[in-house]
Amino acid sequence: MGVVTDAAAADREPKQDRARATRQRILAAAVSCLAERGWSGSTVAVVCARAGVTRGAAQHHFRTREELFTAAIAHMAEEWLAAVRERARALPGSGRDRTHAVVDMLVDVHTGPLFRAALHLWVAATDEPALQPRVAALEARIGREAHRLAVEFLGADESVPGVRETVQGTLDMARGLGLANLLSDDSARRAGIVRQWSRTLDTVLRPPAEGN
Repeated sequence: MGVVTDAAAADREPKQDRARATRQRILAAAVSCLAERGWSGSTVAVVCARAGVTRGAAQHHFRTREELFTAAIAHMAEEWLAAVRERARALPGSGRDRTHAVVDMLVDVHTGPLFRAALHLWVAATDEPALQPRVAALEARIGREAHRLAVEFLGADESVPGVRETVQGTLDMARGLGLANLLSDDSARRAGIVRQWSRTLDTVLRPPAEGN
């Protein structure tokens, strides 16, 4: 009996690995489709074709289209958060250079494909009742984590008046710059804004009397 059980367990592991790999391919394809085609052009069939899986395989993992795309954004957001944490290891140690590097990193994230895909999902949720609660909960969770990481990387003391609002303003600015980048390359203007905002943010985080 023990041999049979061990063999069955050994057989299950490759199947589970294949199932995880299939799920990952579907999620990655969903994000790519959403970023490139928007909500209306991102059907389950289109995602399946890009992922190289059958519709039945997709429905095994995700019962509805809404479930698929919110899961895809959530999955990619987790990958983004992990990448940001890794990237943060190379940030300057302290001072104005670190503030600028953190702001630049946050803005860079909001001009990438994940933000574009998420934006399509946010807009679709305004007209799709089935999407609204899922997207609202996802947006709130991502927003909280993004704010927490910004505070951590900036070394911000939110007990100081104005600091919390300024950190949140940084994230809101990053979103706005991401929107401006959707129709054309806005990198030259964006670089100047990032430099100036970093100086402003640094004076809030480290007032002149305490700064460098």
